[in-house]
Amino acid sequence: MELVLWRHADAEDGLLDMKRALTDKGRRQASRVAKWLRPRLEGQWEILASPAVRARQTADALDLEYDVQVALGPGASEDGLLRAAQWPQNGRNVMIVGHQPTLGRIAARLLTGHMGDLTIKKGAVWWFSGKYDRHLGLSETVLRAVIGPDLVD
Repeated sequence: MELVLWRHADAEDGLLDMKRALTDKGRRQASRVAKWLRPRLEGQWEILASPAVRARQTADALDLEYDVQVALGPGASEDGLLRAAQWPQNGRNVMIVGHQPTLGRIAARLLTGHMGDLTIKKGAVWWFSGKYDRHLGLSETVLRAVIGPDLVD
């Protein structure tokens, strides 16, 4: 089962955080990363996005259906986000389009097994594969790819 963490692309500044839209640069970033992602999303995927405009606009670049989840909004907790995704327990492939620092903290936990902070660049994707054992919990996590918008055409 797969977990893709996709940080929203570059967004405009503004006082109303939930309404901040992507900049022209952000739309280009989202488009480039979506072009890289689309052919790699084999099988069934559950795509979840933060309700923030910039996250939804990033997810829109995939041109696939996705669910907006309040639990993925700015300031979400790592545990809340993983509960909303039901990963790895659901045994499905899940993509989360969300925010820092939560995505970076999840990446740190998956890589080290401990709390920590990693920075995920705007528009970047961190792709994990996991195996789940009902009795033992998550038994193995592998970082498959880290792709930033500046690394794809």
